[in-house]
Amino acid sequence: MQTEPRDLFDLGLQADLAMMQQPLLTRRRLLRLGLVGITTFLAGCTSIANSVATPTAAPSPTAVPTTAPAAAAATAVPTTAPTAAIAPTAVPTSAAVTECVDAIPRETAGPFPGNGAQGASLNVLSRSGVVRTDIRTSLGTGNTAAGVPLRLELKLVRAGGDCAPLEGYAIYVWHCDAPGRYSMYSPGVEGEDYLRGVQAAGADGLAVFQTIFPGCYAGRWPHIHFEIYPSLAQATSARDVVHTSQLAFPADISRQVYADAQYGNSLRNLDQLSLERDGVFRDGWEQQMATITGTINDGLLVRLTIGVPGV
Repeated sequence: MQTEPRDLFDLGLQADLAMMQQPLLTRRRLLRLGLVGITTFLAGCTSIANSVATPTAAPSPTAVPTTAPAAAAATAVPTTAPTAAIAPTAVPTSAAVTECVDAIPRETAGPFPGNGAQGASLNVLSRSGVVRTDIRTSLGTGNTAAGVPLRLELKLVRAGGDCAPLEGYAIYVWHCDAPGRYSMYSPGVEGEDYLRGVQAAGADGLAVFQTIFPGCYAGRWPHIHFEIYPSLAQATSARDVVHTSQLAFPADISRQVYADAQYGNSLRNLDQLSLERDGVFRDGWEQQMATITGTINDGLLVRLTIGVPGV
């Protein structure tokens, strides 16, 4: 039986795709070769296509290690600061670091104590509200003493030995006003009780008062009186006093303050005095001289550490 010749232009989809992928010049050459040339060409393309269609599986990539090699590992950051960066040890608040001073001299309470020693009518310690920080205002009248503001910080410690703070001890302070008058006593202020008050010492032995710079009256160096009591409960009359003394003020700041007109004759009185001739301080004032910082305009801070004997 005679075989019907195949159509050169109807060789199937695979042949058409293979031909279309060839350059124009190549396609023309294959057509000249006829059916045999094209068949041979297609056989070669099929093997090539099969090799391309089934690519060789790529080798699995080498797994990346989850941890860096020991030689390349970064130096670990320490979770605590190095020794050189450790914060300095806090200064303890024990008695070991308390300022140690000798016993402050015992002094007279003077003629204007207001502690009941001269009768119940002259005992401010029995009045309600006497335990206070701000002593500038009278408890009864509400009148306030004028003068340069002053913050008074008194630290009570056991004299000698360990100089431990006297926590819980009470201190009663009193002093004259700017013109040199004592409340409860002096003419014109007998009905006042300002510039008198009581405070208990804290854990650090500190008692704080807000007051004014006292004036300077004839015959006495500028000063503040104070008495120490075992506790607030016992600070009700002179019978329970542990120690009595006075605080002295430096001359230079006193002169600056007394230039204010509200201090009357204080500057003239001071110019006629000296610590060496003062009736209280002439036998020594080293333990009684306060340190003062600040300014008259912004306020003054007066400090004294008081060594209390026999406690």
